[in-house]
Amino acid sequence: MKSYNVCLKDTVKAFTKKVFYSLFDCDHEAEHAEYLEKTFLQILDKLEIENGEKIWETFKAELPEIRRKLDLDAIAFENNDPASHCLAEIYMAYPGFHAISIYRLSHALYKLGVYILPRMMSEYIHGITGIDIHPGATIGESFYIDHGTGIVIGETSIIGEQVKIYQGVTLGGIQVSKDLASTKRHPTIDDNVTIYANATILGGDIVIGKNSIIGANVWITQSVPEDSLVTYQTEIKIRPKKNGIR
Repeated sequence: MKSYNVCLKDTVKAFTKKVFYSLFDCDHEAEHAEYLEKTFLQILDKLEIENGEKIWETFKAELPEIRRKLDLDAIAFENNDPASHCLAEIYMAYPGFHAISIYRLSHALYKLGVYILPRMMSEYIHGITGIDIHPGATIGESFYIDHGTGIVIGETSIIGEQVKIYQGVTLGGIQVSKDLASTKRHPTIDDNVTIYANATILGGDIVIGKNSIIGANVWITQSVPEDSLVTYQTEIKIRPKKNGIR
């Protein structure tokens, strides 16, 4: 029987945590530099991926740019969440920011043609935060996730800058046929769009125009023009309780 090195899950978990720490804590960066390179090369060797040293050097060179983008993401959190008290709270205590951080790291590897490791990294953070961002998705700067539990962002999603997404949002595909693997299956979200809780947006041809607001619980399978407000209307009745009803 073929071995699939499933025990790499533990190694990838430790690697992901330490590369995340190294982005923000100078002490960790110096302390774990040798560990990160050695572990990265071991993982790629187990996955039978060639040119590990070159991939590591390219990935390492991108870390400052990843940090720059994450600093913008953190500022977006502070600017949009009235419950936040300071930037330090964002970096240390916000699951949405944690999920975005691992996404940006995994996306950098995905663009280098490394696929299994980024998926393992994204599944690790998915298990912690309940936020599922495929490393192949393209996400612009100053991205904000509020609460975040239950968010799903598919592989070919494209998200612009200054986008805000709330819990339970799905950016998915209408069809799941395997022969569509190389096509764009997930929506495009333009700049400065807000998507409220439990909205579902499906389809690779779908574009949500700039500055639009997508209300909670809507189901969208067609494009939305710029500066739109999309809401789901339902009737809520409030009436006195009948005797005997508790």
